[in-house]
Amino acid sequence: MSASPLTPLDYIAEGYWQDFLARRPIAGGIAYETELHNCALDESLESLQRIDTLLSQVRRDMMKGGIWDEATLLVDEHYRNFMVFLAFYAGRVLAQQWQNKPHWYGQFELRKRYPELSLITDDFYQHMAVGYGDNNAATDALPLFFPLEPIGLRLFGNIDRPFEAVQGGQAESGLYQAVSARLPDLSDQASNTDTLSYLKTESATHNTTQSIHSTIDSSTTISTSQPASHYEASEDVPVNNELADVNIVSANIERPSAATTVSKPLVSTAPRQPELQAKPELTKTESPATKPMAPVKTPPTPEMFTQLLIELDEIEVPQTAGVTEYQQACKVLDQFEQHIAKQDKPRGQVVFSDNHRAAKNKALLALQAAAEAGNTAAMLRLAMYELLGEGLTADDEEAKKSGVEWVKQAASKNDSRAQRLLSKLYYQGVGMPQDIDSGKYWLEQAADNGHIEAANLVSQWEQAQALITTQKQEQHSIKRYQLLFGAVIVVAVLILIIV
Repeated sequence: MSASPLTPLDYIAEGYWQDFLARRPIAGGIAYETELHNCALDESLESLQRIDTLLSQVRRDMMKGGIWDEATLLVDEHYRNFMVFLAFYAGRVLAQQWQNKPHWYGQFELRKRYPELSLITDDFYQHMAVGYGDNNAATDALPLFFPLEPIGLRLFGNIDRPFEAVQGGQAESGLYQAVSARLPDLSDQASNTDTLSYLKTESATHNTTQSIHSTIDSSTTISTSQPASHYEASEDVPVNNELADVNIVSANIERPSAATTVSKPLVSTAPRQPELQAKPELTKTESPATKPMAPVKTPPTPEMFTQLLIELDEIEVPQTAGVTEYQQACKVLDQFEQHIAKQDKPRGQVVFSDNHRAAKNKALLALQAAAEAGNTAAMLRLAMYELLGEGLTADDEEAKKSGVEWVKQAASKNDSRAQRLLSKLYYQGVGMPQDIDSGKYWLEQAADNGHIEAANLVSQWEQAQALITTQKQEQHSIKRYQLLFGAVIVVAVLILIIV
């Protein structure tokens, strides 16, 4: 069978590569040309790792410089040529692994050759693909690769800007992962181990940012329907009515930590990436028989408050009043929290004896005294119990109002922990009507006062807003470029036909 005729993109790809090797200027210019030469592009798989590192650095630099704007960069010829060159190079490396020559197709050829593909005309990342292997090869997918997809994800991906692959699922997080997933032979164990190790590292270190609402609003819904009287006593729990001597689990109990409570979801910019597609023979040796999954346990305490308890320990806020009362109350309440954290049921179903409830109420009174003296940590801890329906206020509605007021009072004193908690209450509508604007305001206040998590979320918010405000500009700019690009290809095809 005769080889397929060369396409216009084949000529362009070869010209880009030869110009790069000869250190001649690529037509139109290319961004980061010096950095690309420093990556030692020797057509090896390892060189793709170096490119991924460069792409991550480019992303960070653009964000720091305030130019992280996808639409603007796509109409900048230097940045566009940079991405197209990397796509050509990745296709070259992949085809070499298959011992073939890369064969490039624009959308015109793709629609004719692969009509089953759903291509979006205005999508820059779907504008070209490389054929790299044998159509008859034992592979689950077409021997076709859209390399602009992982490049775009690496540079601009986040929860508000996902990159869905033309061939299904989501684009891979980088060129090394994308090319490795399409290798013709992964039977060499050492090579495969290195690949899997790298991909695990990439998956852990290159998650694109998650949206503000996903992070802030995804906490477990708070139930305030169970009163404190439902607590149950454990028979082996000794009780002492002295405030500082209540023993619920042991004498050396610590406050619940991230290890004994539900960890807060990680903040991330990248959509979850598919794992490396292993060959059938690897599946037999590396994938053990699937075991039934254990049922997911519901944490006894809502994540919002387990996180608050951790912050009360880890974030230092100087206090000038009520310190002794607060510390004494915490000695008792920490033991209750530790006991509840070990239960396999919601805290509202854990019932304590009358003696235990009396000891807890005494601790809450000490906590209230500290809060009234101006101790913001005591205000927050007391607010938590009021919002959970376990505080000193009997009426549920009044308890919620009391809890919210304590949080607001602490927030007004510039306690970053209180400001972060108040933003969550507004976002989730806990104890008050949901108010996104107020939630954002208090999130920004917490960030300004040094709350690291809040600062990260504000940064992500600003990035998401920048993408939203430039969406129309992006669509217009990309469409204009696509039309220009398509016109060039049509002219090239006509010239080939005439010649």
